[in-house]
Amino acid sequence: MFLFKRKAKTKTKSQHQSFAQGIYPQEMKSETNGLAIQQFPFAPVMVVPLLQHIGKAAIPVVQEGQEVIRGQLLARADGFVSSPVHAPATGTVKKISLVASVRGMVPGLYLKPWPGSTQELSEGLPCSVDSATADDIIHAIQHNGIVGLGGAAFPTHVKLTIADDKYVDTLIINGIECEPYLTTDHRVMLEQVDDIFLGIRYLLKATGANRAIIAIEKNKLDAAEKLTNAIPDTLPVTIETLDVKYPQGAEKILIKVLLGREVPSGKHSVDVHVVGVNVATAAEIGRLLPHGRGILERVVTLTGPAIKNKGNYRIPIGTPLRFALETVGVADNISQVFLGGPMMGQAIPNLDIPVTKGSSGVIAFTTRETGSKPFIYPCIHCGNCVDVCPMSLNPSQLGLLAKKQVYDKMVGQYHLLECFECGACSYVCPAHIPLVQYFRMAKAATKSKAA
Repeated sequence: MFLFKRKAKTKTKSQHQSFAQGIYPQEMKSETNGLAIQQFPFAPVMVVPLLQHIGKAAIPVVQEGQEVIRGQLLARADGFVSSPVHAPATGTVKKISLVASVRGMVPGLYLKPWPGSTQELSEGLPCSVDSATADDIIHAIQHNGIVGLGGAAFPTHVKLTIADDKYVDTLIINGIECEPYLTTDHRVMLEQVDDIFLGIRYLLKATGANRAIIAIEKNKLDAAEKLTNAIPDTLPVTIETLDVKYPQGAEKILIKVLLGREVPSGKHSVDVHVVGVNVATAAEIGRLLPHGRGILERVVTLTGPAIKNKGNYRIPIGTPLRFALETVGVADNISQVFLGGPMMGQAIPNLDIPVTKGSSGVIAFTTRETGSKPFIYPCIHCGNCVDVCPMSLNPSQLGLLAKKQVYDKMVGQYHLLECFECGACSYVCPAHIPLVQYFRMAKAATKSKAA
């Protein structure tokens, strides 16, 4: 399925900062990047997964039939790499069972909001940036269930916990948002300026970094200007504007572009003294920690040719996609719905899947865009996928090995695990080979074998 018109050019000769590989899909952001964030209504029944993050599912601390108030703890973290879940609305826990999610069937619960409730939020245990220690901030971030809002949903407190033999000198705030269609980060940068800078203060203190860089692509110059004009005098923050290219928002790519540091294979950003945090995550830290509140909602872009009332909405966590789409209206010939961006997001199998902490967008297409599935031809070894791979891998060879199920060789010799599934290789493949799907299956098989 072709979602965008391709450009033959895959490299830039611009003197501005960028990286050598990558692609230029049509941005498709103009219909929503000028629309202010709107509050979304509560669904009649909320579906709240207890696994909305990388790691172990949270453990429920409520019972069926129990009445809960908005912001109340529903499930506690199960260990270090886990994140708690809070009630997105005041209501009644109707059922605790497996629920549908993009991760498959996972533990969760059904929450019925009270129609007559004001849904007001009470104050929790505040964390003051001035008096809190680094450990206090990291504990508050875990307690409030804050995870990366850029899509991966990695628990933020884990990322901020620096080993004794490592140190961080630079904090990168990722405002790139290079996925087509998505404009949530753009609007957050325009509308939550104070939250972002307060979040940066928390993050600098938690990591010990002595400076922060906010990275923004040049299709968001209004956001770059607004943030530049609002930088507090005492905050060591700079704004860097980069050429527009996909997938520039990937953390390892961004570190190399901004700092010239290359994260070694198998290592992480902290190994080159950097911590990267999505700009929406920074904003939520600044918005929630002073009040001791958990993540109960997030900004989501609802857009695509099949959406009638496109926009950026602050949607309660647990809102079923069916309710979300009915609320904004969809075309009669709606054909496919993506949760997340069309490059790295997932086409969802049913509309009972809810919005979670990692849901940055809901993109709906009609039969006109999806059309018939293209025929898959054998690899012709054109090298297009090699030219565009931002991690300098060999997607063609990986794809051939995946078809033969030679997974050990993919990992050991061809560095499969360095692939972050950006989709650039699939995008340029003239044979229409679904390379990313092959790689996902190979990773799943490798993980299963290791387990």
